Amino acid sequence: MPVVSASTVRKQIAQRQPDPVYLIVGDDDAELSRLSGEISNLVEDELRAFNSERFYAGERGVTPAAIVEAARTLPMMSDRRVVTVLRAEKLLKPKRRGKVAVAAEDAPDDGDAETPTELDVLEAYLRDPSPQTILVLVASDVDRTRRVYKTLQKQSAIVECWGLRIGRDGRLDLREAARTAEQMVKQAAANAGQQIEPAAARLVAERAGTDIARLRGDVERLLLYTAGTPKITIGDARQIVSAETAQDDWAVTNAIHRRDAREALRQLALALDAGGVSYQILGQLAWFVREKLAATDPRRVPAAIEALFRTDLELKSSGDARVLLERLVVQLCRG
Repeated sequence: MPVVSASTVRKQIAQRQPDPVYLIVGDDDAELSRLSGEISNLVEDELRAFNSERFYAGERGVTPAAIVEAARTLPMMSDRRVVTVLRAEKLLKPKRRGKVAVAAEDAPDDGDAETPTELDVLEAYLRDPSPQTILVLVASDVDRTRRVYKTLQKQSAIVECWGLRIGRDGRLDLREAARTAEQMVKQAAANAGQQIEPAAARLVAERAGTDIARLRGDVERLLLYTAGTPKITIGDARQIVSAETAQDDWAVTNAIHRRDAREALRQLALALDAGGVSYQILGQLAWFVREKLAATDPRRVPAAIEALFRTDLELKSSGDARVLLERLVVQLCRG
């Protein structure tokens, strides 16, 4: 089945015509929780104790066989039951360990050939799901090379919830992310029966940057703060939004690209003061060198790679992260 949108699933819920199996995957925890909860609500409140079952993958006793047994159980005094598996990445993207795992990773791809595993029982269920059960697998990620995922692709409705990203591997288009974030703010206000000034929506989106969790948190606080008022103003937004960060998460790299060392250092300070993690910033700079600088100014790449490598080693040796990153930024600007 093709990937479906969350709005499509919500239409199915409203029409009470859900698919038998859903895989909800992504890093937008709020949307993952909300959507799986809405599916669970298809079971009547008074019958939820009998017809709604929740598992946490990785906990003792939570095996594919136990999940399938629950999914095969007939509903009580109802036409359906819902079985939800949270943290399903522990089943669908398990950690590989030991020499056997390494050998498996190095072995040539042989189509769907895999060593038999306990997931076989789940795969069998996916190919022939119970028509009276909705099985919901909620995962932060999945191993797309495994046979079970290929079975899910064919037999389930897959919903991807990656926040402001297009997909798991999609590059973040900052302009598009800003537009999406602003639209989310406006939509949330409309859903609450309120209007919001364009400048207020823009401010909330800009302060959140590319952090979907921060955006959702600020929107919730803003709606709570303005509850009962018909219009949300820029003044309301200023009272609520998170402390200011660099409005553009790529401001450091953009300044480096312009060889503007002063602005790059200012944006780096903003990022670090806002709680930026040194290794994440280093990874962002490495991406900039590999992807953007290599395409636009390849002569600067060899020296940049050497500077990145040296900084990485010194960070691992417990050097002062701020000083090391500042030195790296200056070196990249000089190129």
